[in-house]
Amino acid sequence: MPGSTTIRPGHGVDPIEHADALRLTSLMKELLRLLTEEGPDRLTDAQIAALRAGDGLHREGLTDWVERIARDLERATA
Repeated sequence: MPGSTTIRPGHGVDPIEHADALRLTSLMKELLRLLTEEGPDRLTDAQIAALRAGDGLHREGLTDWVERIARDLERATA
Protein backbone atom coordinates (compact mmCIF):
# COMPACT_ATOMS: atom_id res chain seq x y z
CA MET A 1 0.00 0.00 0.00
CA PRO A 2 1.63 3.31 -1.03
CA GLY A 3 2.46 5.50 1.92
CA SER A 4 2.00 2.77 4.50
CA THR A 5 4.53 1.60 7.04
CA THR A 6 4.80 -1.88 8.50
CA ILE A 7 5.59 -2.45 12.13
CA ARG A 8 5.50 -5.96 13.53
CA PRO A 9 8.14 -8.43 14.63
CA GLY A 10 7.95 -12.05 13.63
CA HIS A 11 5.66 -13.49 11.02
CA GLY A 12 3.44 -11.48 8.75
CA VAL A 13 3.06 -7.79 8.17
CA ASP A 14 0.70 -5.36 9.82
CA PRO A 15 0.48 -2.11 7.85
CA ILE A 16 -0.37 1.10 9.61
CA GLU A 17 -2.02 3.99 7.87
CA HIS A 18 0.23 6.74 6.58
CA ALA A 19 -1.45 9.27 8.89
CA ASP A 20 -0.76 7.02 11.90
CA ALA A 21 2.87 6.65 10.86
CA LEU A 22 3.16 10.44 10.68
CA ARG A 23 1.64 10.75 14.16
CA LEU A 24 4.01 8.11 15.50
CA THR A 25 6.95 9.96 13.94
CA SER A 26 5.84 13.16 15.64
CA LEU A 27 5.44 11.35 18.95
CA MET A 28 8.93 9.84 18.72
CA LYS A 29 10.44 13.24 17.90
CA GLU A 30 8.73 14.77 20.93
CA LEU A 31 9.97 11.93 23.12
CA LEU A 32 13.46 12.54 21.77
CA ARG A 33 13.16 16.21 22.72
CA LEU A 34 12.03 15.28 26.24
CA LEU A 35 15.00 12.94 26.58
CA THR A 36 17.67 15.32 25.33
CA GLU A 37 16.79 18.94 26.07
CA GLU A 38 17.66 20.54 29.36
CA GLY A 39 14.93 22.27 31.32
CA PRO A 40 11.76 21.59 33.26
CA ASP A 41 10.23 19.36 30.56
CA ARG A 42 13.19 16.94 30.50
CA LEU A 43 12.24 13.43 31.54
CA THR A 44 13.58 12.39 34.94
CA ASP A 45 15.58 9.22 35.49
CA ALA A 46 12.55 7.71 37.26
CA GLN A 47 10.31 8.46 34.27
CA ILE A 48 12.87 6.92 31.92
CA ALA A 49 13.08 3.82 34.11
CA ALA A 50 9.30 3.48 33.87
CA LEU A 51 9.39 3.85 30.09
CA ARG A 52 12.16 1.28 29.80
CA ALA A 53 10.12 -1.35 31.65
CA GLY A 54 13.25 -3.26 32.61
CA ASP A 55 14.80 -3.46 29.15
CA GLY A 56 18.19 -2.42 30.51
CA LEU A 57 18.56 0.76 28.46
CA HIS A 58 19.76 3.89 30.20
CA ARG A 59 19.01 7.46 29.04
CA GLU A 60 21.62 7.33 26.29
CA GLY A 61 20.50 3.93 25.04
CA LEU A 62 16.84 4.94 25.04
CA THR A 63 17.73 8.21 23.31
CA ASP A 64 19.65 6.36 20.59
CA TRP A 65 16.77 3.92 20.08
CA VAL A 66 14.10 6.67 19.91
CA GLU A 67 16.25 8.70 17.51
CA ARG A 68 16.73 5.69 15.21
CA ILE A 69 13.01 4.84 15.22
CA ALA A 70 12.05 8.46 14.52
CA ARG A 71 14.55 8.66 11.66
CA ASP A 72 13.39 5.35 10.16
CA LEU A 73 9.73 6.37 10.39
CA GLU A 74 10.45 9.75 8.87
CA ARG A 75 12.18 8.08 5.91
CA ALA A 76 9.32 5.60 5.52
CA THR A 77 6.70 8.34 5.49
CA ALA A 78 8.50 10.76 3.17
